[in-house]
Amino acid sequence: MSRDNWYKVDNVAKVFLATAAKRDTRTLRVSCTLWEDIDPDLLQEAVLSAIQIRPQFQVRIRRGIFWHYMEDTDIQPVVTEEHGRVCPILYVPGRPMLHYRVTYYGKRINLDLFHAISDGTGALEFLNIIVLDYLKLKYPGRYEETTIHSGASEDDLNQDSYKQFFGSMGLKGSSLKYAYHPSGLKLPYDQLQFFEVHMPTEQLLPKAKELGVSLTSYIGARFMLAIMEDMPPRKRKTPINVSMPVNLRNYYPSQTSRNFFNNVNVSHVFDEDISFEDLVKEFDEKLKANLTEENIKKQMDNFETMEYVAPVRAVPLFIKQWVVRYGSKITDKKVSMVLSNLGVQKPPKEVAEQVQNYSAFCSSGNLFSTMSSYNGDLSLGISSPYSNTRVVKNLVRGLTDEGINIRVYATEVIR
Repeated sequence: MSRDNWYKVDNVAKVFLATAAKRDTRTLRVSCTLWEDIDPDLLQEAVLSAIQIRPQFQVRIRRGIFWHYMEDTDIQPVVTEEHGRVCPILYVPGRPMLHYRVTYYGKRINLDLFHAISDGTGALEFLNIIVLDYLKLKYPGRYEETTIHSGASEDDLNQDSYKQFFGSMGLKGSSLKYAYHPSGLKLPYDQLQFFEVHMPTEQLLPKAKELGVSLTSYIGARFMLAIMEDMPPRKRKTPINVSMPVNLRNYYPSQTSRNFFNNVNVSHVFDEDISFEDLVKEFDEKLKANLTEENIKKQMDNFETMEYVAPVRAVPLFIKQWVVRYGSKITDKKVSMVLSNLGVQKPPKEVAEQVQNYSAFCSSGNLFSTMSSYNGDLSLGISSPYSNTRVVKNLVRGLTDEGINIRVYATEVIR
C-alpha cells in the first residue's frame, strides 16, 4: 500500500516524540462499545477497509538529522483480543512498526494511537470509520448509503494546520507558576491506573445550567476541589492548575486528521475558603477568557514561531530532543492535571442504534481525565500514576453528594 510519501511532523508531535516514556507512552485510546459481541474476523476486514479511507494513519516515524518525519508503510494492522495495558507503547525509535493498534474485548472496539500521529478528534473519526465498516460487513446492505467522509481532500487531511494558521509573532515565556500535584507515591514499574466513570447527563446539565456555567467548567471545578481535599494545609498557597486541550478546528477552517489542538489553563489558589458555587463560576469566567480567538492565536503564534528561529533549525535532532524534554518537564510542573473534553459523540444516526457508548483514556505522567458524552451518558476516563486513589474518591463523593448517580469501573494495574 506504500505510496512513497513522506511528511514532516508538526510541532506538537515533536514534543510527543521527545517525551514518550514507559509510563507516559504518549498514547491515547478511544473505544466504542456496541450492543453485540465483536466478530474479530469482520473487525480485521473493517480495519483494512478503513485504512483505505484514512491512509494518513498508515505511516512509520523515522529520524532525520534535524527533525523526525513520517513515511508511508506497508506494515499491515492485525486485530487482536485485548491483553496487556491500556495505552501501550506504540513508538520505539528505530523499530519498524505501526503507531496505532486495534483490539477488541466483548462488545468493545479499542483504537490505541500514538499521539504524534493524530489528536482525539482525528482518532475518534478513524474509530467511527472502523465501526461503520464493521457494521457494513456484519449487516450487508443495511449501511451502504451511510458515510463518515468529511469530503476533505488527501492534502487537507495531511495538512500541518499549525503552520497554516500560526507563527507570525515573537517569542514570549509562560507566566504560569509551579502547580500543586496530588500527593503520594507513584505506582512501581512505570504503571498507570485507569478509572472509567459514567453518569447521566440529564442529572448534570441542570446543575451546570442553574449555576450558569458549562459542563466542562462544572467537571473541572469538581476535579479542583477533589485535588484540594487531598492537599496539606501548608501547600494551600500553591495553585491548582487544570490544563485543557482545545480543538482548534472549532476556531479555524481545518479538516486535518493530524494534531490540531492547544492547551488553555485555569488556576486557583485555595488560600481562603471558597464555596463550590463561587469556584465553578470563577473557573467558567477564566476558561471563557482563555478561549477567545485572540488569546488562542497569541499562544499558538508563540509556540509555532520557535521553528523559524534560525539557530533552532540548525541544531541536530538529539540536542533538540533534550531541550524539548527539559521544557516539557518544566511545563508538567505547572500543571496539576489535564482535563480533555472530547465533546458529544455523534455517529451517523443509522449507526447510533448499534452503539452503546464511547470512552477514552490518555497516558500521562500526572493525573489526566478525558470527558465525552453520548446518548445521555457522560464518561470520564481517568489515568493516574499514583498508588492511592484519594482524588478519584473525592471526585466521586462530591458528585454523589450532589445527587448524581455514578458508576465506576477500574482496570487491573498491568505491568
